[in-house]
Amino acid sequence: MTSPTFALRPYTEADENPAIALWLRTWQLAYPAIDFTKRVDWWRERWRSELVPQAAIIVAEQGAALIGFVTIDAAGYLDQLVVEPEHWGWGVAEALVDEAKRRSPTEVTLKVNADNYRAIKFYRRNGFAVTSEELNSSGRPVLNMLWRPA
Repeated sequence: MTSPTFALRPYTEADENPAIALWLRTWQLAYPAIDFTKRVDWWRERWRSELVPQAAIIVAEQGAALIGFVTIDAAGYLDQLVVEPEHWGWGVAEALVDEAKRRSPTEVTLKVNADNYRAIKFYRRNGFAVTSEELNSSGRPVLNMLWRPA
């Protein structure tokens, strides 16, 4: 079986709506008990005021369709890694994380929900280790993870 191809490129303003729609879809899938549609306005404001001005955002696309993105700031904090579920297992997430590592070659840190076992397994496979645990602003346990080059 041949792997479908995709390309990585820098985020542009035209990517805002597709990126937010992808964020909503993947988070709603991961946590169906939470109504993320009620959080879209908050997320759009955070996207515009925090992530776009402070982080490099790299998108993955297949043809003209945005299928994933990663955000990495100057301190090496990876705030978001989102990949369309239909493209899980294609290497999209790995390529986006590799790009984050390339942009922050000394270390990458992130927070992941402690009950997001699939994501935790993915990050461990990609060289991240748990450094601590805390509660997020919603009171949910999150793991702090760190990658450093070997």
